[in-house]
Amino acid sequence: MPPRTNPTARQVRLGTELKRLRECAGVAAVEAARVIGVDPGKMSYIESGRVAVSEGRLCALAGHYRCTDESLVNVLVAMTGRQRRGWWEKYRGVVDPLTLDVAELEHHAVCLNSFQVVHVPGILQTAEYVRSLYSNDMHELSEEEVEAVVDFRVGRRQVLDRKPVLRLDVFIHEAALRIRVGDRKVAHDQLRFILDMTDRAGVTVRVIPFERDGFVAGSFPMLYAEAPVRRLDTVQIDRVHGSTFVDDERQLANYRRVLGVVGRAALSPSGSRDFIRRIAQQM
Repeated sequence: MPPRTNPTARQVRLGTELKRLRECAGVAAVEAARVIGVDPGKMSYIESGRVAVSEGRLCALAGHYRCTDESLVNVLVAMTGRQRRGWWEKYRGVVDPLTLDVAELEHHAVCLNSFQVVHVPGILQTAEYVRSLYSNDMHELSEEEVEAVVDFRVGRRQVLDRKPVLRLDVFIHEAALRIRVGDRKVAHDQLRFILDMTDRAGVTVRVIPFERDGFVAGSFPMLYAEAPVRRLDTVQIDRVHGSTFVDDERQLANYRRVLGVVGRAALSPSGSRDFIRRIAQQM
């Protein structure tokens, strides 16, 4: 099969991890290619996520690299196989590919940590909130395209229905709760929906109020997805041009520190629910 033109973020991550293992072992790409019986060009494609690697070849590489982290190898093996078609695939060609990567990232995570300053986190947005968000002059989308985005974003919540329960820890700045996306009813219903979601198992919502002194983490909105092994954690950041995915361990450590700062500034879960109720009453 020809190399993939647009590999998914998950496919790219698998290739990246194989390259990191190789470099950590001090093995040249030519030698690695020889171990699994491919030419150096194909090895390059494997490490860039453009060509699939079989479970057998991955295990052969891990053994040659003297990787003793069995948990890591098992998760990488799980990333090689032909996965069951994800629900998000029906939107391919309709919704931006990087947006689909977010749904896949959430699907494979064991815990999601979301921090937002201006908007309600996507996984908690109501259909009307999303529709209002995209029905403006900043988004040149047709009605059909807007409805596809709405349907997709609401669909992301199905990850919360899985067993075992996925843990979702959400930090929302007061600004995101007060900025009126849509009319008063849309804003009020969105706040009520957030309150309803806090009754679900595994979902925690905490608010950072304006009055918090010394809060300096406001420029780092993010989704931190915890993987089965920490080395495979990923941070997703929204940009004007689409999503950016961060997987460098040093950068991940910085984002974990940011989450720590945010957690210390946030109200308790019960205090946050009371806070949101008061804002909703003002709508």
